[in-house]
Amino acid sequence: QVQLVESGGGLVQAGGSLRLSCAASGRTFSDYAMGWFRQAPGKEREFVAAISWSGGSTNYADSVKGRFTISTDNAKKTGYLQMNSLKPEDTAVYYCAANLFGMGSPSYQGYDYWGQGTQVTVSS
Repeated sequence: QVQLVESGGGLVQAGGSLRLSCAASGRTFSDYAMGWFRQAPGKEREFVAAISWSGGSTNYADSVKGRFTISTDNAKKTGYLQMNSLKPEDTAVYYCAANLFGMGSPSYQGYDYWGQGTQVTVSS
């Protein structure tokens, strides 16, 4: 079992940056792949970024490539999503998710544990 808590969301102007954090508790954090997903009002949850349990591979949605960076700090048991050059269309609730020995799947079905979400709002 692992528990995930996101933080770092907020209101930012277009072109600005935010860094989301996902603090984990429970079992060995380094054994887990981590993914970030987002859901805007009236839309389905969509994949944003993921990193394999080993940290050796990352995966990004085309819409965020070159702007967002996913990383993990095993010593702090925390995952991060650095978001730069934010656009109004990035506005959504962002969720982190984890899966034991996962490879960083872009499918929400590939994750067993989810955080409660953090709101990101980008104004134009």
